[in-house]
Amino acid sequence: MLYYLFNYLDHNFNVPGAGVFQYITFRTAMAVVTSLFITTVYGRRLIDYLHAKQVGETVRNLGLEGQMQKQGTPTMGGLIILLGILVPTLLFAKLDNVYVILMIITTVWLGFIGFLDDYIKVFKKNKEGLAGKFKVIGQVGLAVIIGWTMYFSPDIVIRQEVKLPLKYDLPVSYHLRGNHEVLTQEYKSTKTTMPFYKNNEFDYAKVLKFVGAKTDHYSLIVFMVFVIGIVTFISNGANLTDGIDGLATGTSAIIGVTLAVLAYVSGNTVIADYLNIMYIPNSGELVVFMGSFVGACVGFLWYNSYPAQVFMGDTGSLAIGGIIAAFAIMIRKELMIPLLCGIFVIENVSVMMQVSWFKYTRKRFGTGRRIFLMAPLHHHFQKKGFHEAKIVTRFWIVGIILAVLTIATLKLR
Repeated sequence: MLYYLFNYLDHNFNVPGAGVFQYITFRTAMAVVTSLFITTVYGRRLIDYLHAKQVGETVRNLGLEGQMQKQGTPTMGGLIILLGILVPTLLFAKLDNVYVILMIITTVWLGFIGFLDDYIKVFKKNKEGLAGKFKVIGQVGLAVIIGWTMYFSPDIVIRQEVKLPLKYDLPVSYHLRGNHEVLTQEYKSTKTTMPFYKNNEFDYAKVLKFVGAKTDHYSLIVFMVFVIGIVTFISNGANLTDGIDGLATGTSAIIGVTLAVLAYVSGNTVIADYLNIMYIPNSGELVVFMGSFVGACVGFLWYNSYPAQVFMGDTGSLAIGGIIAAFAIMIRKELMIPLLCGIFVIENVSVMMQVSWFKYTRKRFGTGRRIFLMAPLHHHFQKKGFHEAKIVTRFWIVGIILAVLTIATLKLR
């Protein structure tokens, strides 16, 4: 909203300084600062309110050191994160941008599902919370909205160099790349970025090329399957990672900074040309949203770091996982998620391995056996005697290494 106000003042009254709101970098910085202010200042008030309403976490005794001391710690703190994301986005982003609209929908949608789960646990005294099938239905529903919009919206295109004769009957633009001219077109595509792959690109339409010449007819199905799988997997991965103080929040902030960098270079025609990567028109506006996201995570960490004064609950964890997945899909970097979100992936996989092996050995030998002392993986290290603050710090270090490697893949072909 402030973008439109200052844009109006700049064009109609030539107000000094109003033109600075045209710059994505400035609005991103303002979004970060505003988000930090909201989460740290108003976060304290929300924690006090949750305390007053006795909205406390019910902790199951799993035999972990210091676990029962967390009994009664306020939960549903994810509301702080949601507020820290939505308010700065509404203030500083272009609200008519299709990517920003999708990210707002993602935040509200998964935040609401997580809130329902926490509400049932806290106020209905049902430890199971919202049934798992309803969570999955909600995640799949959101993924369908994202995938359908990405596939059919005329505002979502990519710009790439083309050669004569032209394949698409679309307007052609001339651009300088270095000292020579190139022809480019903006067109609908199911291409995405594939790390370590030739030209760094992969087309979903080619997955079913064995069908024959009509592969384009099935590209929507393939694309939808990938989108649904990524949104569901990463959203649940973030939820599982939120098991010890500050782990999910700090990891998400690291991932968020990386995604902001990827969105900026993908939405900047000069940098995209220099790096020889896919240019995605209008996607640079997503950097403002991600600035709000990172600010909200870091601000929430003020209260969520060890020892935590508040837990985000599913209200926050489902939302931040879904936001990361949806954001990566929109900037066409979703196939980098196994590397960038390696912490979420290994946490998810550790649970799948533990459950599968336990069921298999119980059926085969009559007694279930375990791979890890406890799953998800961070609980395994707790059982081995590591303090949770040390586990969190080391997981963050691994997350930073993965983030650097992810950015490096832009030039590793």
